[in-house]
Amino acid sequence: MEIFKKVKIFDFVAYSKYGLVLSIFLTIGALVLIFTKGFSAGIDFAGGSSVQIRYEKEAPIAKVREILETTDGFRGSQVSEYGSKEELLIKIPYNEHFGSQNLNEIIESVLKASGKFEIRKLDTVGPKVGSELKQKGILSLVLATIAMMAYVSFRYEWRFALAGIIALVHDIIITAASIIVFNIDLNLEVIAALLTLLGYSINDTIIVFDRIREKMLTDKSNNISEVINEAISSTLSRTLLTSLTVFFVVLTLYLFGGENIIGFSLPMLFGVIFGTYSSMFVAPKLAILFGFDIEKYHQKEIQKTKKIQEKERLRQMYENGRV
Repeated sequence: MEIFKKVKIFDFVAYSKYGLVLSIFLTIGALVLIFTKGFSAGIDFAGGSSVQIRYEKEAPIAKVREILETTDGFRGSQVSEYGSKEELLIKIPYNEHFGSQNLNEIIESVLKASGKFEIRKLDTVGPKVGSELKQKGILSLVLATIAMMAYVSFRYEWRFALAGIIALVHDIIITAASIIVFNIDLNLEVIAALLTLLGYSINDTIIVFDRIREKMLTDKSNNISEVINEAISSTLSRTLLTSLTVFFVVLTLYLFGGENIIGFSLPMLFGVIFGTYSSMFVAPKLAILFGFDIEKYHQKEIQKTKKIQEKERLRQMYENGRV
């Protein structure tokens, strides 16, 4: 299936200079957010309890907050609307005194004066388990990133490999900053979204890079900008179809999946957009800026072909008994 019946060559390299400026500003802004405001650790990582309750009428958020702030063991709890005006999500800091008690009964007793409600869900994670989950989640993200970097470095000429790695890190940093902007807690769902984004982003970049390499080998043009423009233009239909398919699926999850999976769906929305954008407007342009010389590349390929042909010639001579 093709969006464009006839391939039109767009000047992606020319547009990329604006993309790079945008990426620099977004990356700097994202890093400032990460190192100043930082992430808000969710129950999965920080430990504590998460309680979802539903009132018969509109939930009295202000009253619930007031009650919790004046009750020992509940001070510092976060109260927010959860999906509808009748439902609340309460995040309670870990308290070792609750360990041996029935937290359902304690909450029902403490919030009795706020109105009639039912507890729909209660999750509790100890600080030790939360710390282990945090370490393993971050470790899995770091190892996956290193593995992707190693793969790209092995597969491509070093300037393209470095460009792909920078584009990959660029996508992760900006997506991670979106979590802070929208006040999403850092939890296992977010880590899952970032891991998924790693695979999606690098796959998109590899498709573009493979097409560029194919064009360099077949067209023999010494103008790298023309080669990149032709390569990206020829993969544009595939890129847009794949990206839009993933985008609309994730958008559906975000709009109709509820609050439970917003930690996965929202980062993925940003990740799909920036992963597609970086593969077309960031990574190829960086390879040019790093000094990729297409003439030298062609010379190396010619030498490589000659060596292969010479080896094949010697092998045939050996098999025929002439060596």
